[in-house]
Amino acid sequence: MGLLAVYGVPGASTYIYYGLHNLQHRGQEGGGIVTFDKDGESHRYRGQGLLSEIFTNGELNHLPGSMGIGSVKYANAAKGGLDNVEPLFFHHQSGDFAIAGEGNLINARQVSEYLERHGSIFQTGTDSELLAHLIKKGNKEDRIVRIVKALNMIEGGFTFVIMTRNRIYACRDKYGIKPLCIGRMGDGYVVSSESCAFEIMGAEFIRDVAPGEIVTLDHHGVRSTLYSHFNRHRMCAMEYIYFARPDSDIDGCNVHAYRKEAGRRLYRECPVEADMVVGVPESSLSAAMGYAEESGIPYEMGLVKHKYVGRTFIQPVQSLRELGVKMKLSPVRSIVKGKRIVLVDDSIVRGTTSLKIVKLLREAGATEVHVRIASPMMRFTCHYGVDTSTPEELLCSHRTLEEARQAIGADSLGYLSPESTRDSCFGCADPCQACFTGEYPTLLYDEMVEND
Repeated sequence: MGLLAVYGVPGASTYIYYGLHNLQHRGQEGGGIVTFDKDGESHRYRGQGLLSEIFTNGELNHLPGSMGIGSVKYANAAKGGLDNVEPLFFHHQSGDFAIAGEGNLINARQVSEYLERHGSIFQTGTDSELLAHLIKKGNKEDRIVRIVKALNMIEGGFTFVIMTRNRIYACRDKYGIKPLCIGRMGDGYVVSSESCAFEIMGAEFIRDVAPGEIVTLDHHGVRSTLYSHFNRHRMCAMEYIYFARPDSDIDGCNVHAYRKEAGRRLYRECPVEADMVVGVPESSLSAAMGYAEESGIPYEMGLVKHKYVGRTFIQPVQSLRELGVKMKLSPVRSIVKGKRIVLVDDSIVRGTTSLKIVKLLREAGATEVHVRIASPMMRFTCHYGVDTSTPEELLCSHRTLEEARQAIGADSLGYLSPESTRDSCFGCADPCQACFTGEYPTLLYDEMVEND
């Protein structure tokens, strides 16, 4: 998901709408905006689909106020439907509030069971609702105290934005797995999952929200509270590899620069003789440029991406992913015919896309297709929000490199090493690579229960 919050900016909903457009790559199943007006009245609108399909009939005119939060939803087969589209809104005797979140709580089942034993009834399958119920428990305490206590009861990789009638709280997990940053916008402020949203909004980047930090935005300005002193910088490597836009800076590292460096290292580790380098649009193009520069092999546009087709990786079910691949890419026949091609992609999850792209290039006349992946072999399930499903669905969880090559029909197959994945990042010294190495930065609660 992609999160956005604006404080102290007249016409906040319009800025949120445009900012969310620059975060649309983070979620295409739904989206919504909640605002509070100057009288403390709340206004909300949300829907399913792309933002351009949700806000079609002047809905922004009915979302007044100088503060608001918004989100775009990442497709998930288990948590679909309008009920799970955020932001969520809650009425409470201590004051109404809205909340939106990104990522995944690894102790969600344990927390929900605890809350249900204490009388909570849930309307959605979201982690944001779990946090909201935890926040509501301490009625007589200041809200920041309740938020601190609530955040210390949850584990995982997450970010949340919480809005009351007069302030916004921006929260990031203590491991720093998910990105969140702050910008200045005139006399107000904006919080975003990625800095790429700031440009279209006219905001100026200030800094990243630190791991384990709650940033409060109100009439006092920007205030910081650490809810945990066990803080790490374990940014999800897939943010750099795939999820984030190339014009975003995350924890001090530009995404395009990271991907280009990964492409250079990929050639050093997996060289091959070929006539051209072709990147898979869009998130692989930077790595393909790096591979081409390092190898001296010409970079060519051998694949064209059709506009208005969503990202197949984040489709909720396999049948939609397969249909999306067919609609998404076309080979440039006159460019690739009779050529030996290095096909650079950012990652292989299930292998669906790679198999079909290799086939497309062969049908277009390519004599050889050598696949190079600018990340390590994905062997393990992600527990922090990347929808990789079960290990059995992952191409490389039960295959050797040679078996994986055969499965996608390539002439050769090479992956970037975990060491180069780490060293390509100039900002985060130790990104989370659990889906590649199986070394998770947090405890895995469900696995602990199963092993007891």
